[in-house]
Amino acid sequence: MVHKTIIDEEIQLDPKKYIVSKTDTEGIIEYANDYFVEISGYSMGELMESPHSILRHPDMPKTIFKMMWSRLHDGQDMVALIKNRAKDGRYYWVVTELESNFDKLTNKPISHTAYRKSATHKMVEEIEPLYKKLLEIEESHNIEDAEKYLIGFLEEKGKNYDEYMKKLTNSKGLVKKAFGGVAGLFKKKK
Repeated sequence: MVHKTIIDEEIQLDPKKYIVSKTDTEGIIEYANDYFVEISGYSMGELMESPHSILRHPDMPKTIFKMMWSRLHDGQDMVALIKNRAKDGRYYWVVTELESNFDKLTNKPISHTAYRKSATHKMVEEIEPLYKKLLEIEESHNIEDAEKYLIGFLEEKGKNYDEYMKKLTNSKGLVKKAFGGVAGLFKKKK
């Protein structure tokens, strides 16, 4: 089946539904809920064992993903505002709460679960200028300079990244609490 590329058309997400996925520590998709399959436009077969970066929108700064993977590999949770791209080229903005799942014996991350809900236009309007600036710095200089800019931006706000995201997204960890029973599905069985 041939998919027509659609440019600059936003997918309107249902604010009552969540997109859930699980990856291994290298970002390879191991689980996707039905809403993820529906919104992404990929079949379950196309998503399974594919890198999660299959959804990466070119408007997203690499700096954000570098920080995300660094934190997840260290076993730290993270909230991020992310613009994803569906298979047909349309896009959607999500508030993403990421958490690491740990091996009980080694206490090292063995997988990562992401819970996503629709972002508001107000959130997007605030984050887009920052992301555009980070992209500009990445393209004209490098990721390290973009990271320095992000640190300075946060210092001007008087917040660290987590405080800034919590305020911007109104994140209270509710997604994780709501899916507490689902997280048990992702534990590795002995």
